[in-house]
Amino acid sequence: MKKIIPLLAVLTVILMPFDALAKKSSSNAQADIQKAEEYLRNLTTAKADFIQRAHNGARLSGTFYLDRPGRLRFEYNEVEDFIVADGFFIYFFDSELREQTNAPIGQTLADFLLRKDLTLTGDIQVQEIGQESGLKTYLLAQSDDLAAGSVKLFFTKVPFALKKWQVTDAAGMTTEIELKNMETDIKLTNSLFGFIHPDKKKQSYNE
Repeated sequence: MKKIIPLLAVLTVILMPFDALAKKSSSNAQADIQKAEEYLRNLTTAKADFIQRAHNGARLSGTFYLDRPGRLRFEYNEVEDFIVADGFFIYFFDSELREQTNAPIGQTLADFLLRKDLTLTGDIQVQEIGQESGLKTYLLAQSDDLAAGSVKLFFTKVPFALKKWQVTDAAGMTTEIELKNMETDIKLTNSLFGFIHPDKKKQSYNE
């Protein structure tokens, strides 16, 4: 699965524990956390173009779909690979092998974004809030896992909106997903979120 492994890493990396920013933060930091939580909770449906940049300079593009809670899809322009979450499982299709692998959403990082009760003060917590290139940044970590890694969310300030995210794995390799032309609060068809094997054309999705 050499073509989609960077995005697979974005969705499945296990994060290292940090001291929660909430334990030592100022009231301003708490307000920032609440602002990000509110935005992400209200991000129910979305469609965006995306650019994926891997640590080795590899670049891919495609379309991202989100239907919270539980469902998302990444489609690539350059290859037939895709990733889809149907509300229960997340599937990864490798067009070279013509095979799919899957895992329960709750065992992947995608669960953070797709869960109904999204929070930044529970098992996923904010470790650092900062600024980079005019964007507000939130460095996140899983509070109760011993493996290494981190995810950083980037938001535009006006309007406050998710612009991109970066995941750094245990080896220090970073993968970035940048969103462009995002539309929100739109109607998306159920068929986007069912796994369909391109060869078998047999669909299965959960409503």
